[in-house]
Amino acid sequence: MTPRPRSGPFSAGDRVQLTGPKGRMNTITLKTGGEFHSHRGVLSHELIIGQPDGSVIQSSDGTEYLALRPLLSDFALSMPRGAAIIYPKDAAQILAQADIFPGATVVEAGVGSGALSLWLLRAIGPQGRLMSFERREEFAEVAKGNVETFLGELPDTWSVGIGDFQDALPSAAEPGTVDRIVLDMLAPWECLDVAATALTPGGVLLCYIATVTQLSRVAEAIRATGEFTEPVSTETLIRGWHVEGLAVRPDHRMVAHTGFLLTARRLAPGTVLPALKRRASKSDFSDEDVEIWTPGSVGERPLSEKGLRRAVREARIAADAASASPEAGGQ
Repeated sequence: MTPRPRSGPFSAGDRVQLTGPKGRMNTITLKTGGEFHSHRGVLSHELIIGQPDGSVIQSSDGTEYLALRPLLSDFALSMPRGAAIIYPKDAAQILAQADIFPGATVVEAGVGSGALSLWLLRAIGPQGRLMSFERREEFAEVAKGNVETFLGELPDTWSVGIGDFQDALPSAAEPGTVDRIVLDMLAPWECLDVAATALTPGGVLLCYIATVTQLSRVAEAIRATGEFTEPVSTETLIRGWHVEGLAVRPDHRMVAHTGFLLTARRLAPGTVLPALKRRASKSDFSDEDVEIWTPGSVGERPLSEKGLRRAVREARIAADAASASPEAGGQ
């Protein structure tokens, strides 16, 4: 795969983030003869094409816009969504805690809208392999459209399988050949057996989960398998700071809870962990306990079919626009 250029002069097919005088951002795909319209006038794409990254461009009424190529974190937050995305703060920790490395064979389930897929593809490099699995074909289409939009084409290092993870993984990966597995799903404990079979000894299993009841259940399920190290769970919070002269204080808002990350490593076959001394705790659960985290109980609002169709359409339009230019994806 020839990646889309991340520096140098803008060219047709590039995604550009325009920041107006009040900090409002608009992301466009440059086209020969294209125009960006707003209540502040018209900005011709021709004025941007050929300019270096980080230039200031004036619209027809004199309004100045800062033009920058969007970072992956910017793109992930603004791209069309089928399923909810994994936010950059969690994606960064996933790369670190799962130790995603160049050349790794990584399995991801589910693919969602493709945000984490982009981070994983960047981390494994051209010699790695990412196998993503998604139950819903519409979500997979949104993810592929977003990946193609950002990279300029679908990479050869990535495959997207449609279907149930427990059924699809054994036929896609030989036992003991996967370095890392990332599970982003409602009930990851249902997939522990196939994950353990696919992982190489020492490989990392990482689960991204939303609620404390899910966290408790998957941790106990991992312990019960006897095939992993003691699970470790974390939560990442980010608080920005306002810094202007001597006015230095925490921001009034922060990016708080989005999900938990739980990691464990695959033991060698036949290995038995030394017994750990633990304080007495409530580790048992019943069907009534499980009911607490169901989508209806936690107030989850699933994306409507109309909204999903719109996300698929927007992702496809963006991908087509990014790959339509002769310059796109081939520099």
